[in-house]
Amino acid sequence: MLKYLSHYNQEIQSQVLSLIDTETLGERLLLKYPDTHPYTTDKSLYDYVMEIKNTHFRSSAPISKVLYDTKIRDLNSALGTHTFVSRVQGGKLKAKNEIRISHLFKKVPEPFLRMIVTHELAHLKEKNHDKAFYKLCTHIEPQYHQLEFEVRLYLTYLDHFGELYSRTSSTKTS
Repeated sequence: MLKYLSHYNQEIQSQVLSLIDTETLGERLLLKYPDTHPYTTDKSLYDYVMEIKNTHFRSSAPISKVLYDTKIRDLNSALGTHTFVSRVQGGKLKAKNEIRISHLFKKVPEPFLRMIVTHELAHLKEKNHDKAFYKLCTHIEPQYHQLEFEVRLYLTYLDHFGELYSRTSSTKTS
């Protein structure tokens, strides 16, 4: 029932179940995050990601593509993906980094998008989800762990009730 929160302790899970039972989880999220971000096109997403990347990783490899991906559907495995492709072209080795963010994040609060982007950017330097990776995430976004939890709450809301944010405004679409 709480697949996105299964690794949290029983007390937290009970509190979330209570919010679901009383149908107040959405209200809690909307109270803290009433507005959605403006980065709804692939170009604006690319610019947003590059701004964060250039602030924290000026010397890292360039990113060739950033886009919203409608094919990322299994949210248990990924909210976004990063790929690193090396190809030989005319005797030279060409490397490309791509970041794809689930299309579900087109209409969420900016902090939720920032958490996903932070996660994918951290993979430019750290490939594994280890201590160094999460340290880098919190360097980029100090509230990373809190935002990750709140994104999990949002995904739980989506599973139980459907959309929380409409495409054009920050009102509930129940």
